[in-house]
Amino acid sequence: MDTSPTAARVLPARHRTVLFWASVACAAALILVPAWMLAGNPAVLGGHPLLPGILLVAAAAGVVWAILLWVRRDVPRPRSRVRAVGAWAGRIAVLALAAGLAWLSPFAYQPGQAAEAGPTSDLAVTESATAITMSPEGRTATKGLVFYPGARVDAKAYQDILAPAVGAGYRVVILKEPLGLSLLDGSQARSAMADNPDIRTWAVGGHSLGGVSASSFALANTDVSGLVLYASYPIESLRGRTGLSVLSVSGSQDGLSTPAKIQASRDLLPVDTEFAAVQGGVHAFFGDYGAQPGDGEPGISRQAAQQQIAAATVSFLGQLQRN
Repeated sequence: MDTSPTAARVLPARHRTVLFWASVACAAALILVPAWMLAGNPAVLGGHPLLPGILLVAAAAGVVWAILLWVRRDVPRPRSRVRAVGAWAGRIAVLALAAGLAWLSPFAYQPGQAAEAGPTSDLAVTESATAITMSPEGRTATKGLVFYPGARVDAKAYQDILAPAVGAGYRVVILKEPLGLSLLDGSQARSAMADNPDIRTWAVGGHSLGGVSASSFALANTDVSGLVLYASYPIESLRGRTGLSVLSVSGSQDGLSTPAKIQASRDLLPVDTEFAAVQGGVHAFFGDYGAQPGDGEPGISRQAAQQQIAAATVSFLGQLQRN
């Protein structure tokens, strides 16, 4: 029997076989997860281009890996135990990547009955790779709202609930966030404002995690006159931010941004902040994307809740003064 150091370091054949099939599983995951997301969720291709770009790269890597595995399937490849540990670590990382990509699949827009509040009109909607812009048709808007969606929520899910604000004469820009996470580009509102130079008075807003980014943006940018928080709260104090009006709308049955969290946020917001609570409202009622894991049980219909949310938003925007 060969007892040389080289032979002692070679991985047994059955272990190499297991490693081979682990490679097959990794290649399949890199192909199937992007295929499932791209084909099965319209919000992926309709959102920020970063996610579909990453999915296409992952799928291409999976195809190349699968081809190499097929071509080299009969080629014996002795592998030391040290290299095997590294190989297993790499394959675990690939599977974790595939799982992470699957988690990033956004909550897609589920059309509902649009909320109605205040004056209405036809809307002019334009869409780019990074934003959805809604303007009142036939009217000149001088005030605008840049809105950050909640984490992994389709930007289109906020069109209906924000449409009444457009009908009342305000321009609304809903951001398409990179990977559906506003924290990856918290200053994205600046580009939207620059693309609409005719708007003289700006508010920023957001739902859930999007509201956190909107709060930070409002704190750092003094040309923002208003902040609209949907089931959200800041992580930094805005008490010292002068010239900023704030509206905080929450749901009494929200299981994520709970009433206790909203109450605690009062100390971080200006003393004249306007608070509105939708009795029976839940986290997912601030957009149209279906139910959300971890949310509470609603005690009001989605339509009735959204009418209250939209009415509070329209009223708040009407009171904004230019900084």
